[in-house]
Amino acid sequence: MIGKKNRKNEFEDKILDVDASIQGNVVFKDPVNLKINGKFEGNLTTRGNLTIGENAEIDADIIGENITISGKVCGDIIAERSLRLFAPAKVIGNIRTPSLVVNEGALLQGDCQMIFEEAELLRIKTMDKKNTMTLDEVARYLEVDSSRVTEWVSSGRLAGKKDNNSWRFDKTIVDDWIKSEKIR
Repeated sequence: MIGKKNRKNEFEDKILDVDASIQGNVVFKDPVNLKINGKFEGNLTTRGNLTIGENAEIDADIIGENITISGKVCGDIIAERSLRLFAPAKVIGNIRTPSLVVNEGALLQGDCQMIFEEAELLRIKTMDKKNTMTLDEVARYLEVDSSRVTEWVSSGRLAGKKDNNSWRFDKTIVDDWIKSEKIR
């Protein structure tokens, strides 16, 4: 029993409170208590507890275990265990989690999926390059100008992720978007 208690204390001691502007792809392989209060752009994969503070502005796709959001997030979120949104949270993006709490005053714009299988989670975590499309590829695929696609992404109608100043799209999400007849 002593070994398990020590591991738990190690996890509780790993607290990272970030109040800065960060850009890039960040991956935490070991569990950590991470709190972001500043700006973050890119992709974030973490284990443990992730808290996005009230003043945070996140433009990223997020994969984590337990996620609590009070700030602004633009990007898709996968919470393997739970996702909690507290006022004045504003989330624009699709979410997947088995447990969701949206408190009064928190805003969520996007699709929500609360049941998914381990295979789907693995596919998302290791997003296949063949399934990823650029802005120009989506425009050709939808037979519209790239400016139209940018307009849809900016308005939150189409989910895309910004990666090093260029947009990336999951073809499956684009196909689902087409099926739901969101193109106008």
